[in-house]
Amino acid sequence: MPENSHQSLADELREHLVYMSELGVHEVDAAVPMVPHREASTSVGKIDERVPASEIPEILSSKFKTNTEETPRMAPARGKRDLLGGTKLSDVTVPAESKRIAPKQEHRKEEPDPPAQEEEMESVESTLQNDSLETIRAEIGSDCSRCQLCEERTQVVNSVGSAKAQLMVIGEAPGADEDLKGEPFVGRAGKLLTKILESIGFERSDVFIGNINRCRPPQNRQPTLEESAMCKPFLLREIEVVNPKVIVVLGNTATKNLLETTTGITKLRGNFVEKFGVKVMPTFHPAYLLRDPRKKREVWEDMKKIRDFLESSND
Repeated sequence: MPENSHQSLADELREHLVYMSELGVHEVDAAVPMVPHREASTSVGKIDERVPASEIPEILSSKFKTNTEETPRMAPARGKRDLLGGTKLSDVTVPAESKRIAPKQEHRKEEPDPPAQEEEMESVESTLQNDSLETIRAEIGSDCSRCQLCEERTQVVNSVGSAKAQLMVIGEAPGADEDLKGEPFVGRAGKLLTKILESIGFERSDVFIGNINRCRPPQNRQPTLEESAMCKPFLLREIEVVNPKVIVVLGNTATKNLLETTTGITKLRGNFVEKFGVKVMPTFHPAYLLRDPRKKREVWEDMKKIRDFLESSND
């Protein structure tokens, strides 16, 4: 084949490959057949590895320039060019938009499932809306074993009183008498509490009475934080159901637990504290008054504030 024919073929091939590069094809699997030569058997050789399309025209051009003999027609190259069925790339009309490089596809991050915490909150809200003193007591059960206090108690001591009470009384935990009878504040301290309530015009049956812990601690020790944490949620639900106007919290331990404070009862008593959307009045426990009757005067002052607030709120 004349030299100018080789040069024309090389130019045409270069044109095709440049056009392929414009289409975004930067590599081709080019297999060029052996081209025999009478004087040099290694004039062209065979290209098997993948090379950049932009370099192939120069490689082939330099080879064909040295080949002055007629050579067989080149077979169609394998790979991507075979898909065109021998059609010249320069003869193919390509829409302008097809020449653009397609934007990188972004993988959309799947939305995570709603946190389990949201489902739990919805469950809690639903429970509160349909809650009652009966369902709370049933959930606690008569054989509660949520903490170690169950090991030595006689029975669970649940709250008692009116479900529509304006006044709620909360103590620390049952004593020996309460453990035997199954009712809060029935011993000597309980009798004194009844007199205190009557002094401001309340019958015991008009008031809702309970403790943070429902089982008696051994030897009347203070309940631990872990033991209180098992019982306190049930008391908070009772507060939600009864919705009193005032809560009287009795004693240092119960006050710190209910109000979640480290401040002692001596500093807190005598002043209303806002908690759970309710007025809370900390005061001394009746059992403490039995040991130190001089403190009865201070408790009387606290109870008068409660009476005055309830009377004014009912006007």
